[in-house]
Amino acid sequence: MEASGMTFVDRVRSEGGDGACPQRLVLEHVTSRWGNLILIALLDRSYRFSELRRAIGKVSEKMLTQSLQTLERDGLIHRDAKPVIPPRVDYSLTPLGREAAEQVRALAQWVDERMPAVERAREEYDARRA
Repeated sequence: MEASGMTFVDRVRSEGGDGACPQRLVLEHVTSRWGNLILIALLDRSYRFSELRRAIGKVSEKMLTQSLQTLERDGLIHRDAKPVIPPRVDYSLTPLGREAAEQVRALAQWVDERMPAVERAREEYDARRA
């Protein structure tokens, strides 16, 4: 239970579960298809846009731009645009972003470690449904 007396789930329910809850939106940003990969990559070091795109792989320029802007707006990523020619922009984690990235990485590591159990569960489920 949190200081307000309402848990995250309570707040989502009180908003009708429609995603209007601001906590839910941030959770969606952090755990989105590209958001989690961006955060995990930036734990290692700062990246220029093209480097980050290569590090993540298979993300369009548009999606990477949108994801970076969303995470920057949430205060998780710092965008450092240097006034040089050609322009240089570096992306790094803010302290808040580092906290989020460490949590996301822990979840990703858990998934990786537990994947054999998940695969067994899927096979058992599929066999019961067949």
